[in-house]
Amino acid sequence: MNDKEMSLYEHLGELRKRLIIVLVFFAVAMIASFFFVEPVIVYLQKASEAKELTMNAFRLTDPIKVYMQFAFVIALVLTAPVLLYQIWAFVSPGLYEKERKVTLSYIPLSLFLFLCGVCFAYFVLFPYVVRFMESLASDLGVQQMIGINEYFSFLLQLVLPFGAVFQLPVIVMFLTRLGLITPTLLSKGRRYAYLILLIVAAIITPPDVISQLIVMIPLSILYEISVWISKIAYRKVLLAEQKADLEE
Repeated sequence: MNDKEMSLYEHLGELRKRLIIVLVFFAVAMIASFFFVEPVIVYLQKASEAKELTMNAFRLTDPIKVYMQFAFVIALVLTAPVLLYQIWAFVSPGLYEKERKVTLSYIPLSLFLFLCGVCFAYFVLFPYVVRFMESLASDLGVQQMIGINEYFSFLLQLVLPFGAVFQLPVIVMFLTRLGLITPTLLSKGRRYAYLILLIVAAIITPPDVISQLIVMIPLSILYEISVWISKIAYRKVLLAEQKADLEE
């Protein structure tokens, strides 16, 4: 660990510096995102799920609202690595050298899982949901008028949460290294965990059983991977404790 003791004032100053770095990078990323927003929106409009739909603007401000939503999301994604690194840099002085290396490796893993979650939601779940909604509207004899704001807001609300949900293995690994959870706890609580995952699936998906099952499959796999990762992390914690005892 770092032997240098920092006062509360120094900690606050360090935190302030990290926040300023993140905010400045976010502002730059926000400006840069304006170069990507239009190609991204055009690409999504030409995708198979949307190309047959006629997008309507029900309000004069709908196009700019969608434009700014995507600019914000793109800027947030670009800023995420910087944010995670600044968090790591802030807490790393209180970690051992080996712990610093391990926690630093969480950053690319976290970003990878986020992208996996987004890709799963967009390429697997979202097409099914769109077809389900169209089929339901047809059965009810409803003529759909698709608003561009409503369409893309729904897309973001469905896709982005999966990026967060797919962080489960990283969170479990981190909590195991902190000693807050153990593989035994995860194994014994499996039935409760699956119940919670089922509730999560019901919240972030439309109210039909098929889409909830589509979501439950990767969530269940993620949980089992998390249990396996927790076992590996827990063994490393035990080995580190044994080594520390021997050194004493």
